[in-house]
Amino acid sequence: MNQKFEIEDTEFEGLKIVHPFVAYDERGFFMKTYEREFFASHGIVLNNDEDMTTCSRQNVVRGMHFQLKYPQDKYITVSIGTIYDVVVDLRKGSQTFGRWKGIELSDENKLGFYIPAGFAHGFVAVSELVKFHYRCGGKYLPEYDSGILWNDKDIGIEWSYLKGEPIVSERDKALMSFQEFCQKYQGLEVG
Repeated sequence: MNQKFEIEDTEFEGLKIVHPFVAYDERGFFMKTYEREFFASHGIVLNNDEDMTTCSRQNVVRGMHFQLKYPQDKYITVSIGTIYDVVVDLRKGSQTFGRWKGIELSDENKLGFYIPAGFAHGFVAVSELVKFHYRCGGKYLPEYDSGILWNDKDIGIEWSYLKGEPIVSERDKALMSFQEFCQKYQGLEVG
């Protein structure tokens, strides 16, 4: 059984779920998670500046991160375990500004998640161990690194995948609220 590349639109402009190309046989599987021309034909032009890998244990929550200037787009895939990946639309003037979306990504379902510039991003590690990879379009600029609280009540993200007490960094516990972000920045400029 083989699976062809497929890119699924979401209710958020530019936010896409990627079903990769997977070929199975008696040895296991071969998977292609990214193909520049195919992605471009579906409106995804990722000028890959950086690749990162994150490894986390169960109940680690990271997020909700973004850059205040020169926001990055991201393409997320999971190689080991399961995460619940979450984004919040912070694009100034967007029809879905302030709304969130979550998706389960795992080594089992093999889905990818393309997140356009202007979204806050975070996740919770669902399995005992998680290793995931993300490509970023745009360079990481520490002077513009920012975020909003992962459990901000005004956004109301449902972290139903948490299986215990969340493990959150001190930095992430001190991020601004969504209300503070709106008052100070009114949204992220993209494009």
